[in-house]
Order: sequence, then structure tokens, then C-alpha cells
Amino acid sequence: MLVSRGSRTAALAFCAIMLVGAAGCAEPAATEESQVNPVRLYGTDGNMSNSFGAEFEGQTTLLSGMKGTSPLTPLSDDFISRLRTVDRQLTDFLYAGEAYDAVVISALATQLAGSTDPADIAAQINGVTTGGEQCDVVAVCLELARDGTDIAYRGVSLKRGGFTDVGEPSTASYATLHFDGDGQINDGKTEFVGAGDESTTTTAVPPPAEPETFATRAEAPLKLGGLLPRTGDLALAYPPLAAGAALAVREINESGGVLGEPVEWFDGDDGTNPDVARRTVAGHVDEGVHVIIGAGASGISREVLPDVAAAGLILFSPSNTDAGLSEVDDQGLYFRTAPSDLLQGRALADVILRDGSQRIALVARKDSYGEGLQENVRAELDRAGVGPDRLKLLSYEPPAGADAPPVNFDSEAQEIKAFGADAVLIIGFAESAEVIKSLAAAGLPIAE
Repeated sequence: MLVSRGSRTAALAFCAIMLVGAAGCAEPAATEESQVNPVRLYGTDGNMSNSFGAEFEGQTTLLSGMKGTSPLTPLSDDFISRLRTVDRQLTDFLYAGEAYDAVVISALATQLAGSTDPADIAAQINGVTTGGEQCDVVAVCLELARDGTDIAYRGVSLKRGGFTDVGEPSTASYATLHFDGDGQINDGKTEFVGAGDESTTTTAVPPPAEPETFATRAEAPLKLGGLLPRTGDLALAYPPLAAGAALAVREINESGGVLGEPVEWFDGDDGTNPDVARRTVAGHVDEGVHVIIGAGASGISREVLPDVAAAGLILFSPSNTDAGLSEVDDQGLYFRTAPSDLLQGRALADVILRDGSQRIALVARKDSYGEGLQENVRAELDRAGVGPDRLKLLSYEPPAGADAPPVNFDSEAQEIKAFGADAVLIIGFAESAEVIKSLAAAGLPIAE
């Protein structure tokens, strides 16, 4: 067991009284194991998914007890069943609802604008989510839009407030997720909590809606381009994102399409890599795409947004959470259905503090998502009275590509061990599995 300072002092005093020789008066030895706190693991939307367990072949017990937060609305059985008609193997649903809603909102904004000009679509997007007749079924919403009726879309992920002035949700739902020892999320332990403030919903009035006419039909078809992480560090999030987008396109077209024509989808990979994403954007520009759905990672959206805006297109992400994107110079062409990490930072800090953690390490991948969320959590912990002496901030470089060597976190794991952390938050994607393996290899017992 750990030898306390008081016990050690008493032992030394006893040695002195008994006049034991120096060799016999050494401090009582404490084994290295006895001085190490059990560590609770925490994660975020980038790694709290069933597919993350695949990174731990033969070591899934390392995830047992790991918990974390993710933007997630309770999904109906009906929606999950419809998603599985697109992908029968689907086991994760993170951002599936947000992807579905990003596509539907784009279609409704186009129908209301009576135009496929991205500037006209962008002018309608915020208004689609607030101020009009509420609807939550694609066919019904499209019919209202064809008549020129102002609507307030309440779909899968938008349940309370609509978008803010900068084109993102004013409210959100977060889930606290728990891993079991088999590397899978235990749905029975999932808890949901609301966040955000409906009063921040935009009050700006969009341009008048255009009832569908033969003239507006001439603007069709609406072309959507995917910019989702089919490959790269965030590929584990691709199946639900892709399924949500594909389901929305299918249901829009089954409901008569937009401006009298079926919506066209052009697939595309962001690769969780700026170079791959830029090539995809360039291909979409050549295809005449109007709205790009993506990117998956916040950092990739930051990299490609200048190219997208220069081409006059809309970038609409279902999964970007970097709070800094709320202030980016986007020329009014960037939107997202995922909530800002200002909200997730509060949710994460609350989860960590509820467990009574005393010494906390915050580990983040070096990009706008990782370091941005790390700072948001740090600020929330600071507000709760967790001073810098109880916090350790570390970061790591994510692999530059598929052929790059894996993350080496061995020295940082030793730092965390020496710090005496009893809680470690890991903000990353699939590559963050190497952080957890390094913690275990350093001899840190993972608390279940």
C-alpha cells in the first residue's frame, strides 16, 4: 500500500531512537505499483463508438469502464430501421441524424429559394429551422416548401431551438456513453442531457419563399457532393455519416425531389487529410455541385473552406464541433448540424467531476478539434475550482497519413504516471487507441 508522509516520518524517528545504523534506517520501501492511482478513462465523440473497439484486438478490456460524451439525440426505432435499409451492418449511429438533417435542410432551403444558386440556398438555410410552420417529415416539409410556406424543420437532431445567426444549432442533446469489456458501448448505461439556449436562435427573416413554378423547375437538379471520411483517422465515423446522408437523399427523391427533379449525389472522400479533401472539393467544383456535405473533421473543414468559398459553394458539415468555426470567415457559406464544443466542454467537465476525480490529464490530438475541445474542458474545470496544479495538458501529433508510423505516447504516459492522475481524458480519433495502450504499457491500472 502507499506509504503516507506521516508514516514515513514516524518510521525514521523510530530508527533514530533505536540507534539503528544508517543501513538499517533507510526509508520504508514502497513498490512502484503501490504508488500508482487507478485511472479512469474518458473519451469524446471522436472515439466513443463501437468501431473504436476494433482498434484493440485482443486488448478490448482496456476500454472496460471508459466513458465519455457525444452529441447524440435519442434516435427512434423507426429511424434506425430506415438507416439499416441503407447499411445492414450499421452498429454506430453517431452523427447519422446530423448527416440526414444537413441534407434535408439543404433540400428544403433550395426548394424555398426556388433556385440552386448556392448564395440563394444559403440565404434560406437558417430560416428553414425557425420561425415558420413546424414539420418533421420530409414529404410534408417538401410539400409545404413547394407551396412557398415558411417552415421550421424539426427533424432527427433538431428538436428544440433552430440555428443561430452563424448557422449552427442553438441547442443540442448529449449522451454519456460507457464501454464494456468487449469494446462495445453498453446502450443500457447511456444517459442523455440537453444543452444550449433556445434564446440564441436567429431572429433574422429569410427572403420570401418562392412557390414552385415552371421557372423554378428550370433551376433543377440540386447537386450535393459528399466530403466524408471514407478513409483516414476518422474513418470509424464514416458508416453512420454515409448512411444518414444516403437515407435523406433517397427519401427526398421518393417525395418528389427538389424543384421537380431528383437530387443528385456525388460521392467524395475527405480522407481525414487536407490534400485528399482539396482534390475532392476540386472534383465537386468541376461537377457543378451546389452544396458539399462535410467535412468529417473540423480541421479538414478549416483547410478546405477557403477553396469552397472561393468557388461560391456551400460547405455544410454534420460533424464539425470546433468552437472556433463559429467565428471563421466563411462568406456566409458554412453551416453545421453538429453543436459547438463549447457545449460539449461543459458536458465532459461535468461527467469527470461527478466521478470525484482529483488529478486530471487532458490529452488531445494536435488540431483545431483536439486542442479546441481540450481548452474548453480546461476552462470548465477551472470554473469548477480545479486549479492548474491538479491539471496536466498534453497533446500528440496524429499520423500524417495511412503509411505513417503509429502515435508514440510512451514518454507522455510516464509523465501522466508521475503526475499521479486518477482521470485521463483522451480527445482524438482512431489513432487515440495508441494513447490508451501506452498508458497500460506504462503500468497505469485502468479503473473499470
